[in-house]
Amino acid sequence: MLSLQFIRENTDRVRRDMLLRNAEVNIDRILQLDEQRRALLQQVEGLRAKRNATSKAIGASKDPAEREARIAEMRLVGDEIERLEGKLRTVEAELQQRLYEVPNIVDEAVPRGPDETSNVIVETVGEPRKFDFVPRPHWELGVIVDGLDIERGARMSGSRFYVLKGPLARLQRALIQFMLDEHVAAGFTEAYVPYMLSEASLLASGQLPKFRDNLYRDAEEDFYFIPTAEVALVNYHRDEIIPPGQLPQRFVAHTPCFRREKMSAGRDVRGIKRGHQFEKVEMFVYCEPEASPAEFDLLVSRAKHIAAALELPHRVVALCSGDLGFNAARTFDLEVWAPGQGEWLEVSSASNCLDFQARRANIRYRPAPDAPLRHPHMLNASGLALPRTVIAVMENYQQPDGSIVVPPPLRRYMDAEVIPAVAPPPPRD
Repeated sequence: MLSLQFIRENTDRVRRDMLLRNAEVNIDRILQLDEQRRALLQQVEGLRAKRNATSKAIGASKDPAEREARIAEMRLVGDEIERLEGKLRTVEAELQQRLYEVPNIVDEAVPRGPDETSNVIVETVGEPRKFDFVPRPHWELGVIVDGLDIERGARMSGSRFYVLKGPLARLQRALIQFMLDEHVAAGFTEAYVPYMLSEASLLASGQLPKFRDNLYRDAEEDFYFIPTAEVALVNYHRDEIIPPGQLPQRFVAHTPCFRREKMSAGRDVRGIKRGHQFEKVEMFVYCEPEASPAEFDLLVSRAKHIAAALELPHRVVALCSGDLGFNAARTFDLEVWAPGQGEWLEVSSASNCLDFQARRANIRYRPAPDAPLRHPHMLNASGLALPRTVIAVMENYQQPDGSIVVPPPLRRYMDAEVIPAVAPPPPRD
């Protein structure tokens, strides 16, 4: 979250950035509540000081009548303190709720624009493969190799669920293992994290209160199913002070992710591009503020490394201000080309959240033994997301008969060079 001090001292910047984000945030109300809070605190502290001084005077007084009068006066003071404290609690509760709803500032390097149409392509790597046949989309290839069953997945759980089996289940597992191995070799620490988190954890990470409707929640207990491993890793140091010399910390985790996708109703209804449950390898960094630009570049480079190793045509896209996520001050997406669908698929979002999540999670660090405490910066990036990487591999490596060549880096994990076609191609739409 943004600190009250930052909002007070940078009010024009905050108002500007909220407009750039298309965020409906009442900054004036926050400032008004802050003034009320500080005025109430001053009154309460003044009355407490008066009560303490009078208590000492009562103890020193020898006059019974004077003592009785002062005691009666203190009862009134106590009642007034109680009234003001109740009012203070109400003001602080509203202020805290409104602060939770304020998104991050916008980094000065972010392109300005109202929506995704203003995003900027930073870099394109690789040329789309030229096919001597019409490439098929992944939902047709999945039938040909007998590895995808959308109908039975929907029968089990409803729309946006599917079953991967046989060679495609192995392909997804191979991709996950390959990604983890690559990131660990680059110095990231692998983490296994809970898939269910408390409401306090979701508040700390910034998913709540804004995205409550897009989260799956246990109906009886205080558990939310994670939408990404980022949420868990934000909370790894919640309410802690990180000792000197322990930054940066770089983590990588593979988890399932659960999202209701209410904001995507009616989009991407064919295939498995968008689902309520999917796998993702996530990278996460805690670092000192001065290091976060370099760590951001590192995360982008790690995502690009995976796409390049798989020889998938890919591009880096800088999100504009109107397309930024709630927590992010700056975001680069990595997209891979899917020739069967004829579109670019987002497989990674790398975001620098500055100290936004650290403040929400009450995480601080001490740069040196005698140095004052500071909030670390926190960054995250997919490295990469499934099943879109599976889709990209299927569609880029397909053969005329619908078989799929296994990318060289994955062959040792799958012990195969080709996923064979075992069923006749379905009729084209």
